Amino acid sequence: MSLPLSDTQWATRLIDTLEHDILPLTIKGVAEGNKIFGAALLLKSDQSTYLAATNNEMENPLWHGEMHLLKLYYEMPESERTPIDQLLFVSTHEPCSLCLSAITWAGFDNFYYFFSHEDSRDEFAIPHDLKILKEVFNVDPGQYRRSNAFWQSFSIMDIIHSLDENDHKALSSRSKSIKARYNTLSEQYQSGKSKNNIPLS
Repeated sequence: MSLPLSDTQWATRLIDTLEHDILPLTIKGVAEGNKIFGAALLLKSDQSTYLAATNNEMENPLWHGEMHLLKLYYEMPESERTPIDQLLFVSTHEPCSLCLSAITWAGFDNFYYFFSHEDSRDEFAIPHDLKILKEVFNVDPGQYRRSNAFWQSFSIMDIIHSLDENDHKALSSRSKSIKARYNTLSEQYQSGKSKNNIPLS
């Protein structure tokens, strides 16, 4: 997707979104017993944050980070909602099958993610994304079509890895800091999840 920004500017904006718009909400959400996933909508016109949300499974097990974001979006009066085709979708984690479908049904032509499905399984001990893709859809890990007739998906870390050495180094440092904070939140969630009744916790 072509944006009026350099790759470095765009990667920086995505990291800013994770760090300043989504992460603070997720810190509060995890404290209430929810998982670590979050998402945001950015305006294509200027890449500013339009709406951000985090997982709210304690209220409803369907309110994954992406699903809760879309719920909040559609609760806005239609006259005040920016149309989907003018928005960019940013997710902390590569969307699960539920959220992939919701993004598609909502009409988005894009999404960007920071952590991969494998990260969710291996680093955060939440294997359900890959297990559902395999058990229900017979799709091996990483084999769903990341570019298709509906949307293109983009790994934020892949964008960062493509930068020149200095820019890559600076954003990799920020990425490591974000990952460390999510690891801490994951430990907090895992230590308290036995107290909630979220399916597939």
